[in-house]
Amino acid sequence: MSEPSVRDVQYKILEVMKYIDYICRKNGIVYFIMGGTALGAVRHGGFIPWDDDLDIFMTPSEYEKFKKAFIAENSKKFIIQEWKTVHKYLEYAKVRMNGTTFIEESFRDKRDMHHGIYVDIMILHKVPDNKFIQKKIYYQSKFVTLYALSQRNWKPKTIVQNVVLKSLKVLPCKLLANWCYKNIYKYDTLDKNYCWCYFITPAKFRSGIFEKEFFDSHEEINFEGQTLLGPAKIKEYLEYRYGDYMKLPSEEQQKASVHAMIYDVEKDYREYVI
Repeated sequence: MSEPSVRDVQYKILEVMKYIDYICRKNGIVYFIMGGTALGAVRHGGFIPWDDDLDIFMTPSEYEKFKKAFIAENSKKFIIQEWKTVHKYLEYAKVRMNGTTFIEESFRDKRDMHHGIYVDIMILHKVPDNKFIQKKIYYQSKFVTLYALSQRNWKPKTIVQNVVLKSLKVLPCKLLANWCYKNIYKYDTLDKNYCWCYFITPAKFRSGIFEKEFFDSHEEINFEGQTLLGPAKIKEYLEYRYGDYMKLPSEEQQKASVHAMIYDVEKDYREYVI
């Protein structure tokens, strides 16, 4: 059998997403396609042709409903995998497909984790319309992000990251992470005077904070012939996030490749990690 293509992997990712969408619609749960997934939906009608992932946003309360409904469905084909650095608070989650393989470089030595093809669920938080508080949450999120990466064999890309990473070895990180997460989650019940934010990422401040109207409501978006949920103001969101979002990158940047070191759309990951 020939090596699977990016398109083969995309079809499997879409299968995972269709199951997520099924659970959400059955239980009245709202999610939003985001980032490159939203960009692909508007610009290409589906996946960006050279991309091999699919990301969605959920608020903490919607995610908790989703997790409960997912467990109740008791699927034999899909599993939910949560990423946490402290017990109570979630960084993000993945829904993975059994019977497939997607082993990434940074996780290649983790033999006890599931390595199936997946969809990422990112947690979208509220933050007050106050620049000081927004910056405070941003830097607390950066600490949590670096601490989480340090647990996953991540290699720093800058001198500053390397210094911070080394300093984590002498800090009470779990205690600090727990305190940071309390602050990150504390504004999620706001009903006015807030923005949305997603700072649990290497992205800069502006890339992780969004106007209230971007994610206050949703609409149906075509994606690979399926109907998924996206921000009601998806074009405004994309313009804010990417500028001229309809402009294609260079031909060099359009080269399609799968970012996993080992991937297989037909064989279970356990055949590769024994």
